[in-house]
Amino acid sequence: MNKIYPSAAEALKGVVADGQLIAVGGFGLCGIPEALIDALRDSGVKNLTAISNNAGVDDFGLGKLLQTRQIKKMISSYVGENKEFERQYLAGELELEFTPQGTLAEKLRAGGAGIPAFFTKTGVGTLVAEGKELREFGGETYVMEHALFPEVALVKADVADMSGNLRFNMTARNFNPAAATAGKICIVEVERIVATGEIAPDDVHLPGIYVHRIVLNANPEKRIEKRTIRDRK
Repeated sequence: MNKIYPSAAEALKGVVADGQLIAVGGFGLCGIPEALIDALRDSGVKNLTAISNNAGVDDFGLGKLLQTRQIKKMISSYVGENKEFERQYLAGELELEFTPQGTLAEKLRAGGAGIPAFFTKTGVGTLVAEGKELREFGGETYVMEHALFPEVALVKADVADMSGNLRFNMTARNFNPAAATAGKICIVEVERIVATGEIAPDDVHLPGIYVHRIVLNANPEKRIEKRTIRDRK
């Protein structure tokens, strides 16, 4: 089965649609599928619910989809770098399911493992727990969180082989493997494609069985979210 597609637009064709639940890998601007996000914007699909640790910045990452009003709801843990996100949310134009970062990671991991829900102490006694089931274990209160089962996952990796086995680059791994395993259809953007077997078995971070489509983006922008410089005297 050929998993390689000639462009990000072709990789999304026939998969993305209005109203979908979509998971997008990345942490800040690190390890985001830049070309796939651009192609998703250009596809014109709307009313999306996007699962992502954050919402990019105003003119990059998922911020581009906020500008075009294609996202109706975010399931996120950090949203502090995007003024358009803030404007839409405060104006009641964007829904937000605010989720602690570790809980968000576990909701995706559980989805990939076929676990429908789990209990955690995180968020007990806060707004996060409102309307959710609470239960005691060992004299401590836990809140039940439901797993996430996105219809599509957009993922960024460093290298893929022809079978879809992936290797991620350092901290760019972040939410990408969890998003990939949770998605019913997983589309991956990579910087290099190699022959099957060229990635050593111990270097495979995600098996190809989770990957359905691959697109090459050899020269991503990899924008720095906040550049800080100190004087060297």
